[in-house]
Amino acid sequence: MVNGHIHSLETFGTVDGPGIRFVLFMQGCHLKCQYCHNPDTWALDGGRDMSVEEVLAEIEPYLTYYRSSGGGLTISGGEPTLQAHFVAQVFKEVKRRWGLHTTLDSNGYNEPDRILDLLDHTDLVMLDLKHIDDAKHIKLTGKSNERTLRMARWLSDHGRKMWIRHVYVPGIHNDEQDLLNLGRYIGTLNGVEKFEILPYHQMGIYKWQALGKVYPLDGVPSPTEEEVERAYRLIEQGRKETAGTVCSK
Repeated sequence: MVNGHIHSLETFGTVDGPGIRFVLFMQGCHLKCQYCHNPDTWALDGGRDMSVEEVLAEIEPYLTYYRSSGGGLTISGGEPTLQAHFVAQVFKEVKRRWGLHTTLDSNGYNEPDRILDLLDHTDLVMLDLKHIDDAKHIKLTGKSNERTLRMARWLSDHGRKMWIRHVYVPGIHNDEQDLLNLGRYIGTLNGVEKFEILPYHQMGIYKWQALGKVYPLDGVPSPTEEEVERAYRLIEQGRKETAGTVCSK
């Protein structure tokens, strides 16, 4: 079995899927989000080498918490699909040994056909949709949103469960048409069990500074409650416009 490059792990995650979860953060990411609070995960060759068995040994002492809360294992990043084979092996083993629920926290920047084995052992995908407008997505992350949207469509077409998450940055995500279009897109998807806005925060600035990087959003505030409520309202308005008009591309 191949080893994985691991950034870090958390034994008591409560916001990374249903219930209490073990969260494994993988190393490596092709997107360079301006608001990333873990830019130290970007390098593909960083992190700590761990085998599947070593990861399982970290999970096992806490199984009671995960089972009793309806939780399980979430693998995040970085971008976990860049190490799809390793992540699939971990998911297979926690299901075979303990019957744990598996969640993949992904930006969707991969091709579903290349990671089918992983997706087939994933109970829930938490998909981070960074921006609905492609040009703004490129400016924000350095990459197009085409792969992420294809991943969302594939999950919808194949009956997979997903939560969609959207980081909201003032000045980047406040355009009314963008928010309506995001809602319209989500409305065409099957299997979206939850949509969540994650308000931007500045807690990762010190990591950029430690890495000698210029923080691109310096001085940008967190959104107000009113801004977030407006965003939810517009996105929901867009969803209602297209709800039930599921399409395949």
